[in-house]
Amino acid sequence: MFGTTSKKQQGKKIMASSSSAITNICVLVGLGIAGILLMTRKLKKVIKEDFGAFVVRLQLLPPPPPAPPKAPHPLSGLTFAVSDIFDIDGYVTGFGNPEWEKTHEPASRTAPVVSSAVEGGATCVGKTVVDELAYSINGDNKHYGEPTNPVAPTRISGGSSSGSAVAVAANLVDFSLGIDAIGGVRVPAAFCGVLGFRPSYGALSNMGTIPVSPSLDTVGWFARDPGMLRRVGHVLLQLSYADTRSPRNIVIADDCFELLKIPVNRIAQVVIKSSEKLFGKQVLKHANLDDYLGSKVPSLKQFNERSKNGEVKTSSLGSLANAMLLLQRHEFKYNHGEWINSTKSVLDSSITRQLQELGEATDAKVDNCQLVWNETRSALHSLLKGVSFQDDGILVIPTVADLPPKAGAKEAVLEDYQRRASSLLSIATMSGCCQVSIPLGLHEKCPVSVSFVARHGADRFLLDTVQTMYATLQEQADIAVKSGSSNSVLSQEESAEIAKEKGNNSFKDKQWQKAIGFYTEAIKLNGKNAAYYSNRAAAYLELGSYLQAEADCTKAISLDKKHVKSYLRRGTAREMLGFYKEAVEDFGYALVLEPTNKRASLSADRLRKLFL
Repeated sequence: MFGTTSKKQQGKKIMASSSSAITNICVLVGLGIAGILLMTRKLKKVIKEDFGAFVVRLQLLPPPPPAPPKAPHPLSGLTFAVSDIFDIDGYVTGFGNPEWEKTHEPASRTAPVVSSAVEGGATCVGKTVVDELAYSINGDNKHYGEPTNPVAPTRISGGSSSGSAVAVAANLVDFSLGIDAIGGVRVPAAFCGVLGFRPSYGALSNMGTIPVSPSLDTVGWFARDPGMLRRVGHVLLQLSYADTRSPRNIVIADDCFELLKIPVNRIAQVVIKSSEKLFGKQVLKHANLDDYLGSKVPSLKQFNERSKNGEVKTSSLGSLANAMLLLQRHEFKYNHGEWINSTKSVLDSSITRQLQELGEATDAKVDNCQLVWNETRSALHSLLKGVSFQDDGILVIPTVADLPPKAGAKEAVLEDYQRRASSLLSIATMSGCCQVSIPLGLHEKCPVSVSFVARHGADRFLLDTVQTMYATLQEQADIAVKSGSSNSVLSQEESAEIAKEKGNNSFKDKQWQKAIGFYTEAIKLNGKNAAYYSNRAAAYLELGSYLQAEADCTKAISLDKKHVKSYLRRGTAREMLGFYKEAVEDFGYALVLEPTNKRASLSADRLRKLFL
């Protein structure tokens, strides 16, 4: 009896246990299906909402195409979108804020730049998301959400023209328009892996757009390929077609690349290799832009930040960024402060905090911003424009220093991140120069880019340069990605070449000690290059350090027995040290290697007559 009951109880327990297990499995399966359904719904939502890029869909149709044999409209068959900061007749310009939309009437006319694109044959299909009041460079909007970055969905899309960049990156339109004051086109272009063009200040009319900072606001545009970028630019800027011009000077701003939070070779070397392949090494120059601006823009001193003991703690680029942000915030507050106060609109906390910190900017401080703007334009004009009109130059800088931050992360609002970004973005903003952000593939699954800057008014030249260099840039970017484990070896040699070029520039500027420092750096990176030792010897000779010069030349000759300059420089060093016989021998060796070398011939003859 006892045994029978026990078996029954055990059977019930087993059945209960099995039932529980089945229930658990069903729950897990149900949760799994629910999760799949939820993800499917989210995916459908993203597709339905076009990656969250648009706030309103519409259609502005172009005029009918002209009858043959006349050529079709230049933008015929293309579609485009505009940031919700451009007026379109019959629609309220939302400015990224529902309260703004409620308190403003529909526009009575369409912004001229939008009309130009439509009259050029393109169809406008909608308005896209901007940061709240187009204020930030992050791309987040608490009212309309953050558009999904099509290239890196877990990363922010950048602002202020986030939706316009996303629409192009997601292939929803052929091109799009945005506004760039402190980076509104350049940042989202960099983060979404598309081309973004900020033209020269004043090159396009801002009429029919809501002002953010009128002294800085510039209409810009996005495209996926350089042909489209150039095609749109020719229509908007009303450029007639002319022969393409190539740059004669490509200036690498080495100190700007030191701000990068990714390997510098991933970007700088791509440009260097591309330039050498297309134009030769002679076009390449290296500059320390911070030092250059510090010497050419004296008004920047007004925007230095100082430590408690009075020492300057900001770089020239940092001071330039300070001037840019002061001007942007002052003009934003001047234009929209009354509306903010009257509607008591609850804005994003970062906008409110920055406007409170601004206080009352003095007229003198704002006037100094304009002085900085004028001096910076003049400085970059001198750097980039040669003696003749044809000698246009390109300044190469990173578009941004960081990979796009993760969506929802605090990184995007951190002071260091904002400081690095503003330092780079202020260069074109505070000079009125034109700038283009060019994608260079991915690093750690995130888009990376480089920027070309040309002098104010050289928009056609900049568009031509992008068209000329784009394919080679992408080719070199692919090589950089695929090089894999060999990167460390390559980067040391390439870094040594960069250090040598810095030394050469310092030598030309008669900064002998600085040149020695750069040549020493090159030697540490690659101690098997005779030219590095020989160049350092030349700098030592200028300083009267003859023993060091002789030692460097001897090392150079041991590495390359046909290095003529090393024999000449060692001969000079030995002559100054009183070793006349040995000096004559060195000049003699140089003549054997290079019989027409006048310096060697004259030096050898002179020493023989005087001392031998």
